[in-house]
Amino acid sequence: MDSRTISLVRTTFKAVAASEDGPEKLTKSFYAVLFTDNPGVRDFFPAAMDTQRDRLVKALAYVVDRLEDPGNLLPFLAQLGRDHRKYGIDDSHYRAVGNSLIKALRNFAGTEMWTEEVDKAWTEAIGVIAATMIGAAASESNPPVWGGTVVEHREILRNLAVVRLQLSEPMYYAAGQYLSVQIPSRPRMWRYLSPANPANEQGEIEFHVRGVSGGWVSPSIVGHVDVGDQWLVGSPLGSLGVPPHPTQDMLMVGCGTGIAPLRAQVMEMASRRNNPRVHVVVGGHHPCDLYDYATLWRLSQTNPWLTVTAVTENNDNPWWYYGGSQADLAGMDSPLVGQIGKVVASMGSWADRDIQIAGSPSMVQTTKFRMMAAGTPTANIRHDPLY
Repeated sequence: MDSRTISLVRTTFKAVAASEDGPEKLTKSFYAVLFTDNPGVRDFFPAAMDTQRDRLVKALAYVVDRLEDPGNLLPFLAQLGRDHRKYGIDDSHYRAVGNSLIKALRNFAGTEMWTEEVDKAWTEAIGVIAATMIGAAASESNPPVWGGTVVEHREILRNLAVVRLQLSEPMYYAAGQYLSVQIPSRPRMWRYLSPANPANEQGEIEFHVRGVSGGWVSPSIVGHVDVGDQWLVGSPLGSLGVPPHPTQDMLMVGCGTGIAPLRAQVMEMASRRNNPRVHVVVGGHHPCDLYDYATLWRLSQTNPWLTVTAVTENNDNPWWYYGGSQADLAGMDSPLVGQIGKVVASMGSWADRDIQIAGSPSMVQTTKFRMMAAGTPTANIRHDPLY
């Protein structure tokens, strides 16, 4: 796409999404058009559409912001295309979605903004998106989904659990990537989780899941999953990971269950002969949120390239927590106290590091902005899409 086409798409989308209720109106209009014109498509979506609507706008914003960066955008779209095979969709569904999105945008923008040139620009952009996803799906030889049997479910905190699956066949993902999962009690409600262990030939996989207040899926995983439950797991997504031959030392910053993709990478690196220096900073609101700090600390004791620092916002645990401290091991450093982004930024600019941030969208954004304000080059910072 040329610069004029990209400018028209970006300007139109930002104008539509700029108002306070713009994103909500756009998504409601899109799904109304999609389901009216293509009734059979409704079966692919969950009964509750709130999360789905929110994801649509954020995904669109992510794509629109990267139209000038095909080197990163096209691999991302290819991953989505491979992942979307889990829904059982075909080329006609991509056309239906594209046509419905254009119609919804046209209805929302009005005739004054939606010119023939704008219509042509959006048609070209959606054509590139659909063609990339369709092509990647068609060329993929791996299964669209993997089956997984729950072999262990362990509640670490009242709102956090470790779940281990035995996959029906091995999945080869890069440590640091994330996967979509569907649990039997929430059909068609796919959620993204990051494996906390590297891929292995046995098809064993571990997830760390925190229950989100008011969420549909995560509280069910934490409180109501049983050994023997059958999950479905989609294709790997995301670009976090350690290059085969890294040229920079690394900084990894993770909060809560954001530790999972960082832990997987460190565990994989521990099996290599040569590694760059890696500093892992893990954080939480309370000391008990550092639920896997001990694992990383033990790894640091046998791998001199690894340094681990813990940060908590409070010195004390919440009233309901009666477990032991994560700093009970002899020689383990006590956590620093403060907000993780502020603490990391206070350590310097990290200008010589390849940086990864993992956690909630608000944590990632806050940490990223604090580091940039401290002089960290934006190009050094990596994180998964915030949707």
